[in-house]
Amino acid sequence: MKIRLDKLDKLVSEYVRKRSGGYCERCGKYYGWKNLQTCHFYGRSRKSVRWDEDNLVALDFGCHQYWGSHPAEFVEWFKSYLGEEKFNLLASRMRIVGKPDKELLTLYFRGKIREVT
Repeated sequence: MKIRLDKLDKLVSEYVRKRSGGYCERCGKYYGWKNLQTCHFYGRSRKSVRWDEDNLVALDFGCHQYWGSHPAEFVEWFKSYLGEEKFNLLASRMRIVGKPDKELLTLYFRGKIREVT
């Protein structure tokens, strides 16, 4: 099944990969931002955090596949990556019902991309 990505998904993905400086956030290898993938801790179906920058990391293909096969290890890594407090706040935001304002998020992430480039 093909994953459906809209314009906001693509914009946020560009930001996350540029934010990493082109480095995989798991292994630290340089791939260039165009060769990385955006990985969601909480899946895309969780609309409240689908475009939450704390829910997203830039990974190379191999590391993305690895986390998909080792979910318990991914949880521990993600907790240490974010820190306990930010991790718990993200978990709280994940439980919010409703859809975020996509127009506002688009403006926000356009500005964030300008900051990192």
